[in-house]
Amino acid sequence: MSDATGSSVNQLAVENVQLVDVVTQQLESMLAVGNYDAVKRLLEPVQPVDIAESIGNLPTNLQAIAFRLLGKNEAISVYEYLDTATQQSLLTRLRSEEMREVVEEMSPDDRAQLFDELPAKVVRQLLSELSPDERKVTAELLGYEAETAGRLMTTEYIDLKQAQTAAVALEIVRRRARDTETIYSLYVTDAGRRLTGILSLRDLVTADPSARISDVMTADVLSVSTDTDQEKVARTIQRYDFLAVPVVDLEKRLVGIVTVDDVIDVIEQEATRDLYAAGAVQAGDEDDYFTSNLFTVARRRVVWLAILVVASFFTSEVIAANEEVLRRVVLLAAFIPLLGGTGGNVGAQSSTVVIRGLSTQSISALGPIKAVGREVLAGALLGILMMVLVVPFAWWRGESALVGLSVGFSLLAITTLAATAGAGFPLLFDRMGLDPALMSTPFITTCTDVAGTLIYLKIADWLLTNLPQLQQVGGISTHFLPFAVS
Repeated sequence: MSDATGSSVNQLAVENVQLVDVVTQQLESMLAVGNYDAVKRLLEPVQPVDIAESIGNLPTNLQAIAFRLLGKNEAISVYEYLDTATQQSLLTRLRSEEMREVVEEMSPDDRAQLFDELPAKVVRQLLSELSPDERKVTAELLGYEAETAGRLMTTEYIDLKQAQTAAVALEIVRRRARDTETIYSLYVTDAGRRLTGILSLRDLVTADPSARISDVMTADVLSVSTDTDQEKVARTIQRYDFLAVPVVDLEKRLVGIVTVDDVIDVIEQEATRDLYAAGAVQAGDEDDYFTSNLFTVARRRVVWLAILVVASFFTSEVIAANEEVLRRVVLLAAFIPLLGGTGGNVGAQSSTVVIRGLSTQSISALGPIKAVGREVLAGALLGILMMVLVVPFAWWRGESALVGLSVGFSLLAITTLAATAGAGFPLLFDRMGLDPALMSTPFITTCTDVAGTLIYLKIADWLLTNLPQLQQVGGISTHFLPFAVS
């Protein structure tokens, strides 16, 4: 993305936020004095997604009033954009008949997503109030595993038959267009509803009216199964630039489609989860974190923090076990935070690039072994570069070669180890079928801190034992270190 494009996107985002803020303020003031006609005029030119955000920002007692002032079709569109908490609030505040009609007209996938968040008792009541067709569709979607193509898909699509002519097919599209999620991709099925081809609206419109669908369709169709993970569905649509991808069951029958707008939500959801996991925060509902009470926030974060605190005890034990070394050269303790922090930072960098590479599949071409090897070499090179900066200072500050050499050798070992762990752990988790993001930055930082402290003190102990003259000020000639200043 160019700087100009990025700037335009940021400017548009700012303008949207400002618009929502203005609409929210005006809505609240108009509703407070009962000026409902002005509310209708205010919302008329506003997009449904912006209306939904504005209503969500209102006090709870005003949300239902504002929603009731919307027209039927607009209310259905707005309701699908509302956050789950506001949707549930409106369900309880508005009359059952009002909300039954809104829920009835929702897209099947949006309705299933809403029902996922509602208490079972409310779901049963709403299901019983749906028409038989909508009840059947919703029950089918809810029957699939969460976060799969089956749960994500919509059943509102247009299917054609091979023997139909282009003219007949175009008439079917005109008749069903308002009731489907998208008309840009048309699907061809046989008598058993098995997917046999795909046809774009462009190809249909430009085809000879008397031509058979079998002659203009594409028989090679890429599809996903109902149990395909939603993240894999998102990658498929992203990779092939699809507007929608068909979903088939075990018998290859077409049962629904996943559209690009749903995939965008999945990408955002998965990215949020990865960020939470990388920060050692237990992921809940990603949208409600900043509206949750403090006890819920603390509960989500305390588990990993408790694990990391326990892991940090090992660092204390390592220091205690090497007390004699520190007693002999107290200044060694001053560089423990530097080494631990550097190792943690290198490990965090390696884990970040590897987790991102796994997410985008850009690491596939390189392979896991070469990816780890690349990071190992990068860690060693970083260690050498850091030695040039740190060792002369440590030597000068310690007034002997012992501290400088201990810090230098340890720095090289720690950065190499940290890069290896940062790259290796996520790849190992991925191979085990676990989320690589679970190898969070705090976890790797803590592990390298423990290992780094042990390496540092053991190197210092070895130097003291085998080269005791290094402890003396000026006890080693400067030619032993190529970067020592004469």
